Amino acid sequence: MSAATGPLSRHLRRTSPGERQETTPLELFFDLVFVFAVTQLSHLLLDHLTWEGAAQTLFLLLVVWWAWTYTTWWTNWFDPESSIPVRLVLIGGMLASLLMAIAIPEAFGDRGLLFAGAYVTLQVGRSGWAIWAYPPGSGQRRMFMRITAWAAAAGVLWIAGGLVDTPARTAIWLAALLVDYSGPAMRYRTPRLGRAADDEWVINTGHFAERFQLFIIIALGESVVVTGATAAGLDLDAETVAALVVAFLGTAALWWLYFDFVARVSMHRLELSEHPGNVARDGYTYLHLPIVAGIIVSAVGDELVIAHPSHHLEAVPAFVVVAGPALYLVGHVFFRLRIAGSLSQRRLLAALLIMLLWFLHGAVSAVVLGALVVVVLLVVIAIDARSSAGLARLHASQEAQEEARRAASG
Repeated sequence: MSAATGPLSRHLRRTSPGERQETTPLELFFDLVFVFAVTQLSHLLLDHLTWEGAAQTLFLLLVVWWAWTYTTWWTNWFDPESSIPVRLVLIGGMLASLLMAIAIPEAFGDRGLLFAGAYVTLQVGRSGWAIWAYPPGSGQRRMFMRITAWAAAAGVLWIAGGLVDTPARTAIWLAALLVDYSGPAMRYRTPRLGRAADDEWVINTGHFAERFQLFIIIALGESVVVTGATAAGLDLDAETVAALVVAFLGTAALWWLYFDFVARVSMHRLELSEHPGNVARDGYTYLHLPIVAGIIVSAVGDELVIAHPSHHLEAVPAFVVVAGPALYLVGHVFFRLRIAGSLSQRRLLAALLIMLLWFLHGAVSAVVLGALVVVVLLVVIAIDARSSAGLARLHASQEAQEEARRAASG
């Protein structure tokens, strides 16, 4: 977005070329609601380990993710630190998000209208305020008019779905979700307003990437909470302690795989991109979703392992234990493919190996199955570290050779 002057300027983040905007305390406060939302989703899946339960959990995750993601785009442009109106909009959105999270367990039951109403209020209210904030005729105002039009069109379907019972609700809400997720891909093409141009999606790359990294922390933090809460309610015998250690190491491995390599490289690629807004839309808005979903499923798998460490898990619980980390790695593969244009064969192979471990569920205990998954993750970490060290030595050697050539020519 272009810089603004006059009354509007107090609402916008003030950026200079090369300057990185930090995440504000209010944005961190806003994220607390989504810690609760992620917990609600993992409990929903744990309580309904069926294909229908998994499909409903995935659907609700898509909605929760969209609500958080749109707010992240919005705060990339508007500054909660220096503008009281921006702060009030964000706090209002936080309340709507809390109501939405509360309704998650019964979203397909008695609280469907509450879930839909809170979500629509957040989506329409946030972008509607931006229309008011920007002056008539500005490109940014037209952009938010497009976004609001798409949010309102989907909102009609969300509210309609909340007023009817399942299965009609499911069908209507699927249509609403399709409208929501099609918006960015279609560049919000709207009658009489056209579609968004590339130069309308200027972002502060450092702040944007950091916000998505923080959501990964939110999801991983929920895994730690699940691990601790489950173990706290059990007798801490040797098998339970072993399962606790395995679950914690698995969560730590997921953190390491993302933050030691993926987060650092992707931020650098985003900064160098000719159209960072497009890359951010694809790589973060869309392709971080399987990464987050993998963490949530992994948390449910950890709880199953800790609750039944010495048992041979049945087919569905065992599938959850392996599917979470595998989905997480596949998310890395797609993200790298969009950000760097290359295929991570290492992570793809690791995801396949983890899924093959499912066939051992009848022969090994839950804790052994979990430990085998962790071993695969640790091997990937070790190979990552070796590759990074090799690249660092190569770059150092190239720089030394270049320096020597400059010295010789001088």
